[in-house]
Amino acid sequence: MLTPAQIILRVIFIGLGATAIMDVWAVIAEVVFEIPQSNFAMVGRWLGHMPQGNFNHDSIRAAAPVAGEGPLGWVAHYLVGMIFAALYVTVGGQRQLSRPQLLITLSVGVATIVFPFFLMQPAMGAGVMASNRPDPTFAQLKSLMSHLSFGIGLYLAAWMQASLVPSAQVPLTDGAG
Repeated sequence: MLTPAQIILRVIFIGLGATAIMDVWAVIAEVVFEIPQSNFAMVGRWLGHMPQGNFNHDSIRAAAPVAGEGPLGWVAHYLVGMIFAALYVTVGGQRQLSRPQLLITLSVGVATIVFPFFLMQPAMGAGVMASNRPDPTFAQLKSLMSHLSFGIGLYLAAWMQASLVPSAQVPLTDGAG
């Protein structure tokens, strides 16, 4: 059985790796398909206004800039990736740390789209599922591809950590049968 510290370190590795793969996809999509990358400075701006009680904006781009919004947005992006990796291990069980399953990783990756669709985009002025954007379908498909790439990243990072630090101690079942 893995210790809680070992599980946490593996989840951090998986979250960082999956988020990095998502970012690599964004660069490829921009170069090959001319799909602009997300601007994480706007996430930092959104977060930077929260201590003053400003959680919702008509347009985050029109909101006053916040000192350090770029780095803040990028750090938040990777922290969220680690939180979603913890969700993946919680949903799939510790077995995912030794024998990741593609269907579970893709399912969790795509399910994480709920966060931007129903929390971030509305709070930042883009509307539910980017409905206030000039081309909501394009924005929705971009989000879907990003979160699908995150799911692929979960699988690859989980597979990599299992290969790099194998552990015969990880149970093959989680007691559910």
